[in-house]
Amino acid sequence: MAMPSCRLLAASVSFFALSLGAVHAQTFTEPAPAPDFVVTATRSPLAISQAGSAISVITAEEIAKESLTSPAEVLRRVPGVTVVETGGPGATTTVRLRGAESGQTLVLIDGIRVNDPSTDSGEFDFSNLAAVDIERIEVLRGPQSAIYGSDAMGGVINIITRKGKGAPRVSVGVEGGSYGTKAGRASVSGSDGPVSYAFSTTGFDTAGFSRYGYRIGRIEDALSSPLEPDSAQRLGAAGRISVALSPDVEFEIGGYASYNRAQIDNAASAFEFLPDAPSQTQQRLYEGHSRLTINAFDGILRNTFLVSGSRTDRDYRLVGISSFSGPYWNNYGYQGDRLLAEYQGDLKLGPYGLLTFGAKAEQEDLVSTSRSVLPFATPENEDIDASQTTRSVYALHQFSLFENLHLSLGGRIDDIEDGDTFGTWRATAAYEIPSSGTKLRASVGTGAKAPTLYQKFDPFSGTADLESERSIGFDVGIDQRLADDRVLLSATFFANRFRNLIAFGMADTCRPDQFFGCFINVNRARTSGVELSADVDVIPTWLRVKASYTYLEAFDEESDLRLARRPENQGRLGVAITPLPGLSIEPSVVLVGSRFSSPGELNELAPYARFDVYADYKINNTFSIYARAENLTDADYQEVYDYGTAGRSFYAGLRATW
Repeated sequence: MAMPSCRLLAASVSFFALSLGAVHAQTFTEPAPAPDFVVTATRSPLAISQAGSAISVITAEEIAKESLTSPAEVLRRVPGVTVVETGGPGATTTVRLRGAESGQTLVLIDGIRVNDPSTDSGEFDFSNLAAVDIERIEVLRGPQSAIYGSDAMGGVINIITRKGKGAPRVSVGVEGGSYGTKAGRASVSGSDGPVSYAFSTTGFDTAGFSRYGYRIGRIEDALSSPLEPDSAQRLGAAGRISVALSPDVEFEIGGYASYNRAQIDNAASAFEFLPDAPSQTQQRLYEGHSRLTINAFDGILRNTFLVSGSRTDRDYRLVGISSFSGPYWNNYGYQGDRLLAEYQGDLKLGPYGLLTFGAKAEQEDLVSTSRSVLPFATPENEDIDASQTTRSVYALHQFSLFENLHLSLGGRIDDIEDGDTFGTWRATAAYEIPSSGTKLRASVGTGAKAPTLYQKFDPFSGTADLESERSIGFDVGIDQRLADDRVLLSATFFANRFRNLIAFGMADTCRPDQFFGCFINVNRARTSGVELSADVDVIPTWLRVKASYTYLEAFDEESDLRLARRPENQGRLGVAITPLPGLSIEPSVVLVGSRFSSPGELNELAPYARFDVYADYKINNTFSIYARAENLTDADYQEVYDYGTAGRSFYAGLRATW
């Protein structure tokens, strides 16, 4: 049943009010990393100038300018990132790094793994990402399994929520616009003595548009009746409380939760007669963690103990008309749980650098159910009830030579109980030339991804003895600062090779009852390309230009055909104009080249350019108003074959911060 927008926004306000009462006189003692530092590249704070890996930071200011309905849109600013939304807000949204599969991208929220263990490929669905108070997003590209384990073959996306600091800070905002969209959010953060806090909540409701066929002429012209709109609602919340028990001991608890409901459509095919169907999905994501940090031996050794748990619940109501069975109504449920305990040590070695080491135990569980309503009602059946435990150890040594040469070397072993064991490694180098503002960098490493519970234990297609997917990749790049740091240029060349990729197909290893095929280690792939970015402060305080571009070659090595949904060319150009004090106007263009929606170079999608404009006016120190126009030229385009995208849209909002 749909959640009315008034209930959604009321829930947001209620959570915010409870947060205000719960966090009175609390604070954080550990500040967020400065803009010139990152934490994802090495699992500990590191100056960007010393990072040998390709890493990009999206700031809170940039995140605030994106739509509350689709916060993943902000990732389009980063070179090497491909975002695919299946028919508008609330629908499945996947992200790929450097042409790797979406399940080969590890997603973290405040350092906690949130990839869904109940999906067939273990990816994170970014439709579950709510626009909570995000401080920054760090995007680490290239194989990172040596420090993060499975799923990090393509890279890591770390979503870092705000930490409390200083006097209480309260922020609220409301927004409305096209397609009957209403949204709101609220946050509070601050500190008092040894205690700190940060809480935020957000919600949106949209009437939406038909995911199938919207603004696709060949589909709309062939229909005898209008397409039905597909609505979506999302509610999210995040919070952290930290207590400095002593100058050397800090304890933190935190969590994230989101609820996402969306009406969805079926994919059109020769076997489906009702693609514009009244199907729907509901997803709930919960993550909670506690972290204890102890500095020992006068700060020489930093010990971090982490316990975390997450759950993803997905429920589907699929309704349609099949050429096999006629009308059908099936309900499916998937529950994926993850429980993790981890220790990390950071040992300062003086002139010999920093040694980071640790061990982790992680258990994943999957329960799936199915039930038929039509054509015949059946009782609920439990299809899968499976679990697996992975134990890992890792180490990373960082050190500098000749002051300006920064090196790192790391390795990791992951052992899956009653399954595969794999080792991975990574090495990086960064060389600074301060006199010219130049940094040369390079990284090389291996990646691995364990088969998912679904791939191993699905009763219809699972193969219990699958091997882990493997990869090796490298990149070399240059970062250049010019004109007193008013010009920042970056260029990176990368290449990766993948083997043992898991795909669905026919093989001798399939069981006799698997008539249509099973999961097998069969595929090989290669990706390579160039990532370019520029940030130019043309006229200080008045005009700034930011641009990114990615050239990507992504091929299946068996067929030598392009991999699906990987454009060869994509980029973004944004201009920030400040003509008056307090007024900011930012036009931007997203450009995406041609690509294929389906494997085997099927269903080619035309290239497109989408023109957006964002404007913000700060009325005073408390209030600001903003407006956003999306797809201002009303460009017709598809990200997934036969699924529509929004036309010309307008949104406006009010923010207050005190």
